[in-house]
Amino acid sequence: MRSLSSFRLSVLDRSQARQGHSHAEALRDTVRFASELEALGYHRFWVSEHHSVPGVAGSAPTVLAAAVASATSDIRVGTGGVMLPNHQPLVVAEQFGVLDALFPGRIDMGLGRSVGFTGGIRRALGRDKDAAEDYAGQVAELLGYVQGTQRAHPGVHAIPAEGARVAPFILATGAGAGVAADLGLPLVIAAVRGEDAMLASIERYRARFRPSAWSPHPYVVVSTAVAVAESTERARRLLMPEAWALTQARTRGVFPPQRSPGEVAALPMNDRERGLFEEAMTGQLHGTEPEVERQLSGLVERSGADEILVTMSTFDPAAKLDSYRRLAGIAAPRPA
Repeated sequence: MRSLSSFRLSVLDRSQARQGHSHAEALRDTVRFASELEALGYHRFWVSEHHSVPGVAGSAPTVLAAAVASATSDIRVGTGGVMLPNHQPLVVAEQFGVLDALFPGRIDMGLGRSVGFTGGIRRALGRDKDAAEDYAGQVAELLGYVQGTQRAHPGVHAIPAEGARVAPFILATGAGAGVAADLGLPLVIAAVRGEDAMLASIERYRARFRPSAWSPHPYVVVSTAVAVAESTERARRLLMPEAWALTQARTRGVFPPQRSPGEVAALPMNDRERGLFEEAMTGQLHGTEPEVERQLSGLVERSGADEILVTMSTFDPAAKLDSYRRLAGIAAPRPA
């Protein structure tokens, strides 16, 4: 079985809000958390883009990434991701060019394909539901600005992005895996439609991959929640706040601030809610150190992942940090 020390261990933090706490606190928690994880040896720290979501404070990932990079020294910092169809490629290139100029050699440019969740959000962003149809073209234009080769708009230059040492990644939603393979970019993927579907996408990505100036070989980052605690049940409880929020999103259309595991356990749920809640809890890696080590080793072995991107969030910041500290001890992450 593949050694856990043979891959990188990184983190995506969505700046999730907590019941009774402000969005400003969530953002400050993210910046502090990044500094704590750097001390534990994690390789990357990424932030995300969500618009008009009460339970998520992270709406401006490049701005938040700048704050994270300012509070850290060595850990790579980036986005997981900037939702490119929501923006003009020129503006995204400029933002990452500024980040690279301020924090040279540390910036990752994770690019997603999603558009605003509702019609109202899309209208506010000036986009429609078909904005992602030319995702591959948008990515190619953005990379052209960074390389100084874009031809879509003659005479236009992304300053100071040209020649920037940003590392691009494609988040695999929809046709994302194919885009990553065709453009020769690293792939970030999760088992959203089940592990079998994820493994099939990874296999197709590797078979279709075209070497590029960005990456000579396929590079796979598997994203998953991982919770580690002193007992299996305590680890499971760490996953409950986000599972409840996901259940609310699917039944009421709103992803709310997290509530404590005790509150979630006491909440009444109808049959549909209970089914969705248990579904959200399924497939997440959790347990004691030995249990998670076995689960993580199996996932790495099955997927051939070069890197694991951990996404676990929970209500109690101290319990969250303890989980990531325990995980760092299991996986012995490689230094940045």
